[in-house]
Amino acid sequence: MMRIRYFLVVLPVALLIALAGCSSGAVPASAEIPPLSATLPSPLPPIPSAVPLSPTRPLPTAIPLPSPTLSPTSTPLPPSTTPVPATSTPEALTYAFPVRGARVEYGAYHHDYPATDIFCPIGSAFLAPTSGVVDYVSRIDIWDPATNLPQDRSGLAVAIIGDDGLRYYGSHLSEVAEGIEPGVRVIAGQLLGLTGKSGNARSTPPHLHFGISHPTTPDDWAVRRGEIPPFEYLKAWQRGESRSPAQ
Repeated sequence: MMRIRYFLVVLPVALLIALAGCSSGAVPASAEIPPLSATLPSPLPPIPSAVPLSPTRPLPTAIPLPSPTLSPTSTPLPPSTTPVPATSTPEALTYAFPVRGARVEYGAYHHDYPATDIFCPIGSAFLAPTSGVVDYVSRIDIWDPATNLPQDRSGLAVAIIGDDGLRYYGSHLSEVAEGIEPGVRVIAGQLLGLTGKSGNARSTPPHLHFGISHPTTPDDWAVRRGEIPPFEYLKAWQRGESRSPAQ
């Protein structure tokens, strides 16, 4: 019974002492502790939920950027659709004196039309005065003094169309060179035949009748015998100069 009284006396005293020891740090009774809801914003912001990736949606692929190109300093011309022909330097015309291998004589004038009679021994070489194509060949002397037809007076003859566009004609030959036929290509200085006195030259000293004209037909005897005086050109060719009657 005495113990019970002891605890009844001592326990209250101990409680008072404990409360008195904590009084310095205790919260005044008058101060109220705010509730937790007052410190939080109202309403509370919603918490975003993670959007799960759809397993069937493919991830976007990166699109490669075009590689940078340098701007040309000049705009190239478009390719031409028209073929350009190849240019070439035209071959220079060359000329040769039409008689070789003999002493010759000729004058500045012919009797009644522009031509030249080059007097020389029978069998002298008659040469192509320039490069060109054979236009006319007569291998048979059909001249008849009884009829004396103008188209037959030449006897044996050869004519070429030169690369300069003119016709060169030599007549009264004794022989036409082998292989010389219409359409054959010849070069300046090539042998065309041998001089003589065929046609109406039978009664004259042997000579080569030499005429220059524009291209014509074999029966156009008035033109084929000569339209351009050859004398000045013959003198130049004899000196080794390539002077052209076409200029």
